[in-house]
Amino acid sequence: MDQLSLETLGRHLQSLRVARGWSLSGLAAAAGVAKSNLSRLEQGNGNPTLDTIWRLAVQLNVPFGNLVAPIRVPVGEEGVQVRLVDQGGDNPRVDAYWMSCAPNTTRMAEGHTPGTVESVTVISGQLEVGVTGHSQHLRAGESHTFDADQPHLYRTREAWATLLVTIVYQKEGEEL
Repeated sequence: MDQLSLETLGRHLQSLRVARGWSLSGLAAAAGVAKSNLSRLEQGNGNPTLDTIWRLAVQLNVPFGNLVAPIRVPVGEEGVQVRLVDQGGDNPRVDAYWMSCAPNTTRMAEGHTPGTVESVTVISGQLEVGVTGHSQHLRAGESHTFDADQPHLYRTREAWATLLVTIVYQKEGEEL
């Protein structure tokens, strides 16, 4: 991520944290992130992982897309790049992402907020995706939908895979 994007993300993260009444220490502890790392991130210094951004979004009770919406470059790590394409404003919230996975990449994702459902459509290449232990192997044009509030994976073989990922969050006002 370039410096301008890091600074934009940091300012946005800090404003969300303050608006929700979280202290730096409190949010860091709840998200399982070192306070020093969160401080650096808010200052626009650092290189946040996808998991770190997801954990912060979960603790701030905002969709991942709300956290990364101000930046227009892909967020990524270790062969995986994710870019927010669009966010719906309805209830439930729906986010759409473009995702690219390098050859021979395995990304283990933590569970999202309760009630979250994810749908992955492979645009090009092949991919194993889904809840750990119950994943599906997909080729271009195929889709898989799964409960994303539990650990799940994305795994490529010897070629790149490009995906459209749609995340539907639990409808506001509904309890599981």
